[in-house]
Amino acid sequence: MTLRNIYEVKNNQLIINLPDSFRNKKKLLVTVDDSVDTKTQKLELLKKAVNDSLFLDDIKSVNDDFQSIEDCE
Repeated sequence: MTLRNIYEVKNNQLIINLPDSFRNKKKLLVTVDDSVDTKTQKLELLKKAVNDSLFLDDIKSVNDDFQSIEDCE
């Protein structure tokens, strides 16, 4: 059985209450993945990019490059 859930970290500790189906298990594999935090940070950066003039200039430049290709069709 696999248990997959997102847990809050408090005081640099993680406490997991296992379901009854894990009651007689002697060993479990625990993998800690901080991608939830990483994803949140990336989303915040994307929100800021909407107002970033350098980013917007880059997007416009790429768009202009593709526009010339579309005009040829």
